[in-house]
Amino acid sequence: MDKLMNLKARTTSRTAPDEITDPDYMFPAFSNGKVLLDKKRGRLPAMGWNSWNAFGSKNNEELTKAMADAIVDLGLADLGYKYVVLDDGCYKSERVNGLLSNETIKFPSGFKALSDYIHSKGLKFGMYNDIGTNLCAGSAVGTCGFEDVDTRSYIDWGVDFIKVDNCYYLWDNATFSDSANAKYSYAPNIRSITVSGEGLKITLNAVKDGVLLGQGASKNSGDYVTNIGTFDGTNVGTTPVGDRWGELQFTVNAPAGGKYAITVNYASGEEEGIGRWLQLAVGSADHETRYFDHLLPLTPSTAAFEDSEEITVSLSEGENIIRLMNHRRQENTLNSYAALLEGLNKADPDHDVVFSICEWGKTQPHNWGYKVGDSWRILNDITFCVGSDGDPGSAEWSSNHTASITSQYSKAVIMDEFAGLEKGWNDPDMLVIGMNGITNPMDKTHMTMWCMMNAPIMLGLDLRRVAKGDELWKIIANKDVIALNQDPLGIQAKRIYCSLDNTNPDTAYITNTNRVDILVKPLANGDLAISFINLSDSRDTKEHSVDVSRIIDYIGHKMISDVKFKNSRSFYVRDLWTGEVTTNISRTFSVTGIDAYDNVTLRVTPV
Repeated sequence: MDKLMNLKARTTSRTAPDEITDPDYMFPAFSNGKVLLDKKRGRLPAMGWNSWNAFGSKNNEELTKAMADAIVDLGLADLGYKYVVLDDGCYKSERVNGLLSNETIKFPSGFKALSDYIHSKGLKFGMYNDIGTNLCAGSAVGTCGFEDVDTRSYIDWGVDFIKVDNCYYLWDNATFSDSANAKYSYAPNIRSITVSGEGLKITLNAVKDGVLLGQGASKNSGDYVTNIGTFDGTNVGTTPVGDRWGELQFTVNAPAGGKYAITVNYASGEEEGIGRWLQLAVGSADHETRYFDHLLPLTPSTAAFEDSEEITVSLSEGENIIRLMNHRRQENTLNSYAALLEGLNKADPDHDVVFSICEWGKTQPHNWGYKVGDSWRILNDITFCVGSDGDPGSAEWSSNHTASITSQYSKAVIMDEFAGLEKGWNDPDMLVIGMNGITNPMDKTHMTMWCMMNAPIMLGLDLRRVAKGDELWKIIANKDVIALNQDPLGIQAKRIYCSLDNTNPDTAYITNTNRVDILVKPLANGDLAISFINLSDSRDTKEHSVDVSRIIDYIGHKMISDVKFKNSRSFYVRDLWTGEVTTNISRTFSVTGIDAYDNVTLRVTPV
């Protein structure tokens, strides 16, 4: 606590990327499991309602109160739906005396009064902002440079949840940002390095002498290495599993320990894959010393190679590893989100604000988001056709882009190893249940997917369209399915069977929806949840099954008692959507015949 009280609230720069000197904020620390700034652990996924899918920027105070009333009246609060979150469109378009201010027509009573109303209902109040200069809908009130005063406002307003977007970000080519900001996200093309000192002068060619680490960087036939940086994960098409970055490594045999000069032969640009920001370190990632972390001058073209100024480094006698890289896409973004958590800590060291990172998977946040956030978005928006007062908006089951249920699911389902109570949760965006274009079977399966994957359960529909006991209510109020999401063991389900790739079902990134997946999730009382999901647009008539041994192979180490499960001779099986209870003595769990877009989800209890 004393440590938090002594924190000095800081703001990020609007003129240049912050200098990052703390190793805890650097790429090598991403895999160490250490959270920053005393981030709370042990939180289950947040449940509630967010205004965006229902109302877009047209949300207002009256509608928000109506949604809070509905959460209580429909019995949803008793099922765990607690957070009522204002998304974009709630602030004035400009700051007032440097501070955030409520849009007076839509929110005439102010945010504190609305917060008090929501708290009076036994619910929690959430708000929205952005790490850039502007919000995604355009208002010039992003937190960049104002983290200290904005977090103070949020604490004063009684905010319990904050969703923070990534539009207009200055240090990456994010949505609505200048595309030339890619200069910060990628290193230049590298043709060679020259190392001199202690009687040594050697030039090493990037293609012939260099070694590529990670993924993404490539050796060009033009005798140089390009695309040194971090994959943009905003869109579909590339897996989140594996090293989503690229580096260029050289080995230099120094005749003696001492100071050496390194000159980099480079060609820079300001476009995706070719930037100007270079990081140079000596040593492997586990034991590196960084000697350069800055922009290089812009060359006349991305093919016009020039020598950099000399970079002085210390080398040891014998073999030395020299790495050229750019991890700033991740480091800058972590730094910006961390500034907000620092501000919240300074404003109230005892705060319990849930921090929802919303940078759409751009910087592979599943690698670093756990350090400061409670959840992190994994792709761009699940729908771009949001509603308004009386219009439910529309969504899609499948798409070649991010804006669909299955696009989000197909990425999130293989990200289970990145989530957990000690980390946080993969966020495939808010639910589109109840929107036009989404049928009842789709709604059921959408709910099942998100609950099995421990995703935040944030409703996005106008709750005035729901009546207690109707079809929509039965889906969002299915307490048995919700219990999977809120199970205290806090383990995201693992896909252990896929009809299109049953060799690596837990890691294979598959976007083809003509398939059946089987997900298995261990539960705190020793039960398992098993979900058979038909992603296709036609009824599947085949038998799909998993047996006890396969389950143990994939998730036995995560179960409360894999021995009890393995040795059980029979199992009680309850269908969580029909309520049917059966007994299984075959030790194989199978389903034959699943309707289009539908699922069969079972809770299995070893006897």
